[in-house]
Amino acid sequence: MTEGKTRRNFLITSIAVTGGIVATNAFGQNTTNTATPPATMPERVLGRTEVKLPIFGLGGAGQTPLSWEGKEGDATAMIQRALELGIRYFDTAASYGPSEDYLGKVLPPHRSKVFLASKTDQRDRDGAWRELERSLKRLNTDYLDLWQLHRVSFPEELDTIFSPSGAIKALEEAIEQKLVRFAGITGHHDPQVIAEGLRRYPFHTTLIPVNAADKHHPRPFIPVVLPVAQEKNVSVIAMKVPAYGRLFKPGGLTGMEQALGYTMSQPGVHCCVIAAETIAQLENNVKIARAFVPLKKEELTAIAQRTANIWEDSTFFRAWT
Repeated sequence: MTEGKTRRNFLITSIAVTGGIVATNAFGQNTTNTATPPATMPERVLGRTEVKLPIFGLGGAGQTPLSWEGKEGDATAMIQRALELGIRYFDTAASYGPSEDYLGKVLPPHRSKVFLASKTDQRDRDGAWRELERSLKRLNTDYLDLWQLHRVSFPEELDTIFSPSGAIKALEEAIEQKLVRFAGITGHHDPQVIAEGLRRYPFHTTLIPVNAADKHHPRPFIPVVLPVAQEKNVSVIAMKVPAYGRLFKPGGLTGMEQALGYTMSQPGVHCCVIAAETIAQLENNVKIARAFVPLKKEELTAIAQRTANIWEDSTFFRAWT
């Protein structure tokens, strides 16, 4: 693996020089890092990764400062506040605008304390490798805790990913070279595709929509993907928890307490990632996560019923591919 070692050494050296940071090893051990406050949110282990994290992580997409150009000040302030609040899971992707750059401005001194996840939407090995190299440089880190195949929507994509020159090769090589710790697959279009991906490959995690409107959709994620994930001991990370706030329309849910409560009470869901438009919104979300207790079946049924008339508007993202 001479080529791989050369690639890794080059990345570590260039990141350390351009980022002005001390390089860490593949498991983030760096005694010079500044400690972050311990989380006070409930914590769960992510499937078979043996990594224990708070149930709430910060998302880097959506209509938020983390994904907007020209918002570095607001974005870095939000990331710093997230650290102060005990958030340790940060989710981003190569395609989320400047999100990786913003995270790379703040997280390096805290690297050993955080769980950093990014994604690639490339389906071939070489394309995925190029995105990984770019992500590592932008994030100012020499490894990712989790690298995910992003928004996998169609069966044909799985065939390409798992082909001899597919993106899965890059993922496997990156893990072997300790540039990546864990492998994941994400999608919000077709639950059958994600479930099939979990059957075909031993992913560590899957990032999927899990919210109170799911049961009303003709192709729901919860009953299709969660049982397969539990069978394979794959960690389920929930996204689209409030459906970009659309679950809170008149006649819908009363607030994030119901949205997060419903999601985190689903069997096999280990944590969720939610973006924030403002620091105040972030603080409120963390407050709700800290107070979370699993809901009873009757409560879950009542919450889901509140979305019966708004589910179509609340699942608009299912059309994205």
